[in-house]
Amino acid sequence: MHSLITIQEMYKIYNPGENEVRALDGVNLSIEREEFVAIIGQSGSGKSTLMNMLGCLDVPTRGKYILNNQDVAHLSDNELSDIRNHEIGFIFQGFNLIANLNALENVELPLLYRGVNRSERIRLAKAALQKVGLEKRMDHRPSQLSGGQQQRVAIARAIAQAPPIILADEPTGNLDSSSSKEIMQILKRLHGEGHTLILITHDNDIAAQAPRIIRMMDGRVVEDTKEKGTEAKSTEQNGGEDEKAV
Repeated sequence: MHSLITIQEMYKIYNPGENEVRALDGVNLSIEREEFVAIIGQSGSGKSTLMNMLGCLDVPTRGKYILNNQDVAHLSDNELSDIRNHEIGFIFQGFNLIANLNALENVELPLLYRGVNRSERIRLAKAALQKVGLEKRMDHRPSQLSGGQQQRVAIARAIAQAPPIILADEPTGNLDSSSSKEIMQILKRLHGEGHTLILITHDNDIAAQAPRIIRMMDGRVVEDTKEKGTEAKSTEQNGGEDEKAV
């Protein structure tokens, strides 16, 4: 069986030449279907750049990105947009909710862009909000919700059309400890339902909740721990300038 995600010798280079910055410096990794992976690193480590590649939000300078048996590294913008719409559910640190729409309308919005008819949009959006425990807050706008509730709306929006991959970028970064625990419980439950979950974080405690941790530094994968309790596998990769905050 092929891996869901395979990245081979991926580079992202800014300002090529004497003063170049290698945001990604020869990254190699694979992620299986239904895995739960945390990618961890400090600011400037390359984790956000890697997230953009995994989410088809950016393309590498060189290297391969095989997603579900398709090399997506050099697809057109429209083709990448189609993959984002159907394959990946995004959860961001800043929630990215529309202030003048209520929770139901926020979850409906991406479905509208995908051409889903109104009755089906409402059905899917309500089901997603129920899944995250917000069935009694569907008519509330973001300003009427707590930070944790807003992130739950964002999760509902990401999962409404059941994408196989959930890409969560610092999903607890703006939340208190209690709300963070609730969000992680929801994400773990979604993983248990069969989603591939990729979590980007700088927080060791959050990363430790994943069965597999990929640690990045200076644009490279420096450690890949596949299972808790097993010996970490260090990855040695050659050369490259230190990455600035990207």
